[in-house]
Parts: sequence; C-alpha cells; structure tokens
Amino acid sequence: MHIENELSESIEDYLEIILDLQNAHKVARSKDIAERMNITRGSVTGMLKNLSQKGLINYEPYGYITLTPDGEKIAREIMRRHTVIKDFLFRILQIEDGKADATACRMEHAMDKATVNMLVNFIDFIDKCPRAGADWIQEFISFCSTNNADEKKCMRCIERCVEQYK
Repeated sequence: MHIENELSESIEDYLEIILDLQNAHKVARSKDIAERMNITRGSVTGMLKNLSQKGLINYEPYGYITLTPDGEKIAREIMRRHTVIKDFLFRILQIEDGKADATACRMEHAMDKATVNMLVNFIDFIDKCPRAGADWIQEFISFCSTNNADEKKCMRCIERCVEQYK
C-alpha cells in the first residue's frame, strides 16, 4: 500500500494510539483518543472521518473504532519504528527513558522502513559482536562523561578479541 508515504505525523499518531487502545481494549473510543492526545473530542471526530475515508479505520459516529487490515499494518510499522528508535536512544545512547520516548515519537515520522531496518541491524550487531555488547556500551558511556577514550582499556579489549579468534 502506497498510502504510507502520504500520511502526516498527525495521522500516524492517531493510528498508533488507536492500535494501542485496540490492543488494550479490543476497540478504541473517540473519548479515549482525545484523552491520550489531550485534545477535544470534536477535533478527534474530524480526523476519524478522514481516516475512515482513507480506508484505515472502521468508524461510525458514536461507535467504536477499529483499524482496518491496511490501517493495522501501517500502525504496526509506526509502532515498530518507535520501539526501535526508543531502544537505541535509551539502551545504546543512554538517553533518559522519558526523553528517549518523546524523541522517538518525533523521529519515527521521519525514518523510512529501510533506515529503521539498518538501525535494527546496527543494534543487533552491537548486541552480538564480541567487540561490542554491554561492556562496549559501558565504555561509550564512560567516553561521553570524560570525552576521552581509556587507551589501556581499549588495548585490553583488542587483546581479548584477538584471543577469542585464535
């Protein structure tokens, strides 16, 4: 479906919230969407009509809201982007949880699927490479606090890697 390229940040936010509500309660209600977004129910109604016209949600005024298969597919991809970016910011870059979440929410709209896939591969590489992993991340944190690499630790790391490959 090519509609994904035509979606505004606002539409993506609605789809993500509807998916989250649908996962928690089987359906979403305009009242719950308005609460989550901290906006009026009247503002939500206009967007719900728009999403329904695009074939992304099932919606009748005063009724429950569910995602169509196309809407759910898009919403899951948006949620995936958010989760991957937040994981990278929080776990790898050590950004505080709330800030990582808020930043991921902004970044998820700008990153395409191929870029997110490369980020997933990079995170996977960090987790699996014998030269990387938790120790490597800890050294990154240390580097950030001092803005200086500990050459002795770096040499020990290199020696350990060489020993592993003998």
